[in-house]
Amino acid sequence: MRNRITTGAALGALLLLTGCGAADMTKQASPFANAQSARTVTLSVQSWVGAQANVAVAQYLLEHELGYRVDTVQVDEVPAWDALSQGRVDAILEDWGHPDQEQRYVQDKKTIVNGGDLGVTGHIGWYVPTYFAEQHPDVTDWKNLNKYAEQLRTPESGSKGQLLDGSPSYVTNDKALVNNLNLDYKVVFAGSEAAQITQIKQFAKEKKPFLTYWYAPQWLFEKVPMTEVKLPAYKEGCDADPAKVACAYPHTPLQKYLNSGFARDGGDAAAFLKKFRWTTEDQNEVSLMIADQKLSPEEAAKKWVDSHESTWRSWLP
Repeated sequence: MRNRITTGAALGALLLLTGCGAADMTKQASPFANAQSARTVTLSVQSWVGAQANVAVAQYLLEHELGYRVDTVQVDEVPAWDALSQGRVDAILEDWGHPDQEQRYVQDKKTIVNGGDLGVTGHIGWYVPTYFAEQHPDVTDWKNLNKYAEQLRTPESGSKGQLLDGSPSYVTNDKALVNNLNLDYKVVFAGSEAAQITQIKQFAKEKKPFLTYWYAPQWLFEKVPMTEVKLPAYKEGCDADPAKVACAYPHTPLQKYLNSGFARDGGDAAAFLKKFRWTTEDQNEVSLMIADQKLSPEEAAKKWVDSHESTWRSWLP
């Protein structure tokens, strides 16, 4: 997720599905994407496991209940919008807020349409392990972070405390926040969600303190309890200038987007994706099966589908 937001996340096994850091693979999109009369749907897959859970369940139901062939393409967040506009992919199932792209493609060019709420509210923030917060309760106020900078140093951060981020492609205001809040910290990118999870789990195993960019919903909270650091309160427009951001991240109702031609002519598949809506608990359940229990995305989707018919049946046209 690495572009700005104004209203609003894996493990080694996931590398086989999408890789990490989500390289731009738009040129590998299915030739059937946006093709009229073709019983094929092409879905964009982001690199974080929650987004992969969405696609896994949508793909399973499209294939097993509606008889479609589904292709998936890994694309970074911003290039995904370009691919969607061009019809290289038919749908993005989890967007964390890209106002520039919304303006260009939804409002101006009208090549993309909003496909409705995913049903999940996303939130990015800074977190410390709960075991550290319980020992040092004041660390959860950003004003006290400099007090703990020395304890949070790493070889990568040098003389400053480390603020661990994931992929540079993710939505993050962290460099601006560190600068504008005069914090004695350095943003260090792990490179991907998988690498960030590995570092967090290692810190937790050794009961070391850490400060990390993280987001909800995310299954890792169940394995490594973390407590959010309170940043200056978010107010509408406080993140309008990327260089001057000095406020918390918003809570963002995550959105779906469809290619406008697919939305119009995509038949049952388009109707299904517009109705696809589930809860944070649903998404975390599938994410945990993929990332922690090491089920394949298809196995995880089947297991969820088999036990939640009352939820998904209403999505079918």
